Amino acid sequence: MIAYKGFSPGLKCRGYQFKMGLNVTAEANCAQNGFHCAANPLDCLSYYSNFARNEYYIVNAGGDIDEDNCDSKIACTELTILKRLDLKEFVLHALVYLHDHPLMPWNDLVKRDVCMASDGFAIVRGINPKAAGKDGDVLALARESEDGSKVEQIALAVVDGEKFRAGTWYDIDLRPCALFSSTGEECVELPDRKVAT
Repeated sequence: MIAYKGFSPGLKCRGYQFKMGLNVTAEANCAQNGFHCAANPLDCLSYYSNFARNEYYIVNAGGDIDEDNCDSKIACTELTILKRLDLKEFVLHALVYLHDHPLMPWNDLVKRDVCMASDGFAIVRGINPKAAGKDGDVLALARESEDGSKVEQIALAVVDGEKFRAGTWYDIDLRPCALFSSTGEECVELPDRKVAT
């Protein structure tokens, strides 16, 4: 099964040196042993929280597999390391997971309706999701159905300073949009400032 795994630099995890390709161990128990990975990429950040200081890979979990109910963590006896993911790819995989599993419990990194990026990305889900960030941030939006039972549309953008500008709010169609301030006044986003109307 396709899953995701975080590592310390150099494919290291808790003192074990992994290698690209197939890695094999004798037993798999989520609480005790085996090679751990997660079905939801965002759950990797619970164990390796700093994307800039760690490495994240798409893997294939095989052999004996054990799951627990804490999150989407998996333990397996065979772990094939396939490809390192950059931040944009990682967030895209997380967004696809959210789309494909709309009824699964939300990871804490997924925000409802509105999100300003932090730690390099924003993932926001809602009926009319909006996101903003600074240069280099990845914005991921998921529009859900009225009852929240499915994700109907997803969008991904990188704030590049040209097509997508820092500090500007974007909607699910990746168009600049207005956002209501905490006082209830509508704010109109201008290139370098906010003006309450």
